[in-house]
Amino acid sequence: MNLLLVEDDEGYAATLAEELRALDHQVTIAPTGGAALQIADREPFDAAIIDRLLPQMDGTAVLRRLRESGKMLPVVMLSALGRSAEKVEGLEAGADDYVVKPTPAAELDARLKALLRGRQWTAGGGGDTIRVRDITVSPARFRAWRGERPLDLVRLELNLLAELARNAGTVLTRAMLIERVWGYDFEPTTNIVDVQIRALRRKLMADGEDDPIVTVRGVGYMLRD
Repeated sequence: MNLLLVEDDEGYAATLAEELRALDHQVTIAPTGGAALQIADREPFDAAIIDRLLPQMDGTAVLRRLRESGKMLPVVMLSALGRSAEKVEGLEAGADDYVVKPTPAAELDARLKALLRGRQWTAGGGGDTIRVRDITVSPARFRAWRGERPLDLVRLELNLLAELARNAGTVLTRAMLIERVWGYDFEPTTNIVDVQIRALRRKLMADGEDDPIVTVRGVGYMLRD
């Protein structure tokens, strides 16, 4: 796996990169957020590990810039800050996972592989396409269509649609969607899943199409296969 490691602690970055390389990964180190953005513009990566507390531009700002530029590679945020508020901020900025330092390289390796396996993201951008009936989703290219009509989805809506599409014909509970799409390991007190499903439905049915999402009352949601 080709990894971008964004970490300003030179010693820690060197040690972690060495351990990840021993696990058969290629690792490029960026000491600042600005350097990370420049490198990411030049080279495709399979995933990134971004320290939250970076000088000048912190990890959440770097992550937002990456997402705004259309780079949807899986990102693990690495930080010494482990409170729920910090985790939520990192995840809402676009991180797919959030781990607290020090984290063994073997655990990072397992988490990254799980993200790539579960979300089917690739650096190439073409091998991740998911098709269910007249719905097509390409998370790596950050694009989706209903028939020939492009869908104008925000990142969260696209990730939600992709997760439903990968499991078409199977009911996903709200807890499963919260874990897989939002990355939370706890259940928020708000009805965030229902709100996003409503927004996604509106866009999927904007031209009068049928509703492809089935609501299983008291359980969750399913995309018709």
